[in-house]
Amino acid sequence: MKVAEVVVKIIESEGITDAFGIPGAGINPVYKFLSKSQKINHYTMRHEEAAVHAADGYFRASGKMALAICTSGPGATNFVTGIYTANVDSIPLIAITGQSATPLLGKDPFQCVDIASICKPIAKATWCVMKAEDIPGVMRKAFQVAKSGKPGPVVIDLPLDIQMTDIEYDPGKDSSLPIPVVEPDINKIKKAIAVLDHAKAPAIIMGGGVVLSDAVSECIEFAEYMQIPVIATYMAKGAIPMNHPLNAGCMGIQVGAPLGNRVFLDSDVILGIGCRFTDRHTGDAKIYTGDRRFIHINIEPKEINKVIKTELGIVSDAKLALQALIKEAKATGGRRAGSERLYELPELRKTLKRKTYYGNVPIKPQRVYYEINNFFDDNTMFTTGCGLNQIWSGQFQEINKPRMYLPAGGAGTLGFDIPAAFGAKIARPENKAVAVMGDFGFTFMVEELAVCAANNIPVIVVIVNNAYLSLIRQNQKYAYQYEYAVAMKENHTLVDYVKVAEGFGCAGERIFKPEDIRGAFERAVKSNKPYIIDIIVEEETDCSMGNSINAIKEYV
Repeated sequence: MKVAEVVVKIIESEGITDAFGIPGAGINPVYKFLSKSQKINHYTMRHEEAAVHAADGYFRASGKMALAICTSGPGATNFVTGIYTANVDSIPLIAITGQSATPLLGKDPFQCVDIASICKPIAKATWCVMKAEDIPGVMRKAFQVAKSGKPGPVVIDLPLDIQMTDIEYDPGKDSSLPIPVVEPDINKIKKAIAVLDHAKAPAIIMGGGVVLSDAVSECIEFAEYMQIPVIATYMAKGAIPMNHPLNAGCMGIQVGAPLGNRVFLDSDVILGIGCRFTDRHTGDAKIYTGDRRFIHINIEPKEINKVIKTELGIVSDAKLALQALIKEAKATGGRRAGSERLYELPELRKTLKRKTYYGNVPIKPQRVYYEINNFFDDNTMFTTGCGLNQIWSGQFQEINKPRMYLPAGGAGTLGFDIPAAFGAKIARPENKAVAVMGDFGFTFMVEELAVCAANNIPVIVVIVNNAYLSLIRQNQKYAYQYEYAVAMKENHTLVDYVKVAEGFGCAGERIFKPEDIRGAFERAVKSNKPYIIDIIVEEETDCSMGNSINAIKEYV
């Protein structure tokens, strides 16, 4: 059996049903057998990076892995940004690239690059397979590595001659490798409950790892039993409903909100589950740490004590740790008294909520998110990539379910939005998919609108068009007292994104008045086709942020 056929058969047996990629000479042998597959749907993207983003969004929305595949050389290097984006947010996917024939490696052949070495620092694992008989083992190992521990993308580079080599392979004797189970130390679980019992004002920080391990219900159950408020990180946005009595909002120096920051600052013990305490969340680490005590649960040992010194570190899958915490809390009686601040949460949610309703013309960006919140239901998936529009989205959007808010969190990748929304919609066709982005970001991966149109996938793209590189403008203005190369007035005048959309076979419209936004959303949904809504907003709007949790500058 040809190696190329073996590759496809293993992918099928691992449960992959959707692939995103672009064929090419270096990977065509695999594509020959991919074309014969009755189990895998392939979507031809317009840029290799978009293939990875689509596979990434697919997983974020569904929890199911997808395949990204492309040819050698520049095709493979175009994967890099997507691989990095997936890796930093712990998204597992299989990335397969073609490669020049093995006798040519190191001799500068056409479209040859050592993609395995290039991706090594930004992927969970990489292989360039030099022996055909190694293929079954490498493929099975790749799936195991991608899903084990802290998940992440893996890259498998296949030389052309290896793909076409015949090997002995019996699918009936080959199977998936087991995924190791990482259980918590029960003594540490007992200690964690004891620390929380004696805390005056504890808080739980729910991180993206809770979502990845499908442990949201356990996290909420534990919080309810212990009567502890829950603060979500950006990657866990939506995991706990907005109106839940214990919802203490999101926190962070950018994409956080006053409620989450306030509850955190008033806390003496922090239980962080499935989070990494990265800089956009913590800001000034000394201010963040203060005199608080930290318990940190993470499946990756290297994450514990990496940023924040913890009193108690527990290496475990989030779901298993939370199940153990619930069991121990119930066995010992646990903390159930709560505190006065729990009763204050409903009022604080109202008084600390940022203003989003403005009637101004030009439209204030906040109004866009007000309309989004009031029109789209809880079964709508949102993607967002970078810039002030991503920060505003994190600050203002109201999300009530896990796997509905799908941002490029750790990378902040321009161009992530549209292909990720496409992948999410493929994974969950019953849900609406909306990409929220800025005018500059729209020009990255805009070609993927053609893929949406060709496959009749009704992704809705909302452009918050302020004709500025607005996050860069704000940084230049306040950090360095200058402005250069960030004004893009042509995006309000010369450049017509509606015509761009129409040129790709999509529909669209431009909005100038706040009262017209909802009607545009209605028309977009009714069209049942890819739809671009270009909303012209005021050019210079500063975004609330700061260098530390206790020093967020608010702009009204």
